[in-house]
Amino acid sequence: MLILFSYFQLVIISFLAATILPFSSEFVLTTMYLSNSFKIYFILIFASVGNILGSVTNWYLGKKITIFQNRKWFPVSSKQLERSQKYFQKYGLWSLLLSWVPIIGDPLTLLAGVLKVRFSIFLLLVSISKISRYVFILYLASFV
Repeated sequence: MLILFSYFQLVIISFLAATILPFSSEFVLTTMYLSNSFKIYFILIFASVGNILGSVTNWYLGKKITIFQNRKWFPVSSKQLERSQKYFQKYGLWSLLLSWVPIIGDPLTLLAGVLKVRFSIFLLLVSISKISRYVFILYLASFV
């Protein structure tokens, strides 16, 4: 039961790490792996699912948030939003493969929602990005 709860915690932490909240899932992921109490494939699956769902949440929020862009309290000016859209359009959908990168990845997924990137393409590119990152981290942890 404790192991199942730990996997659930990994999903939650990985989810939060994919949002704009300042969380990091890498420490939890590697700690679970190095403890030898958890199956590596389950660690990879649960961390990836949580992180991908966090990015999907960002995409959905981005898709819906533009209804508020003319409000005084909206955190991004129309000029900043326009500049971000030009940047995204310049580098295209492939920039979503950088969604794993700290600091820029979360805004990229939000911007994809604002630009109404087709969900299936978004999900494919973000999944490749997020799963690859966790595979690489687990690979590095195997040398410890």
